[in-house]
Amino acid sequence: QVQLVESGGGLVQAGGSLRLSCAASGRTFSSLAMGWFRQAPGKEREFVGAISRMGSYAYYADSMRGRFTISRDNDKNTVYLQMNSLKPEDSAVYYCAASKKTTITEYEPDYWGQGTQVTVSS
Repeated sequence: QVQLVESGGGLVQAGGSLRLSCAASGRTFSSLAMGWFRQAPGKEREFVGAISRMGSYAYYADSMRGRFTISRDNDKNTVYLQMNSLKPEDSAVYYCAASKKTTITEYEPDYWGQGTQVTVSS
């Protein structure tokens, strides 16, 4: 079993930046491909991006590419989501995910965090 705990959410003004963190435990972190999803009220959960086990590759949804960056620190068992140039439409609950599969382009989570709220004010 893998436990994922997100942090770093909050309220930010449009155009601002925020960095989310996700701490993992329960399994060798470097054996997991890590990902981020988000869900806005009344909408389906949406893929944000994912990063490979050793952090060599990252893949993003088209709408996130260029503004969002995923990184990881395997020594700290933590994955990050750096969000820049935030827009009100980026407001959502952001979820960390972990996958035992290697693929990040067709990312399939096996574990989920509880989510952290990000609110972008206009």
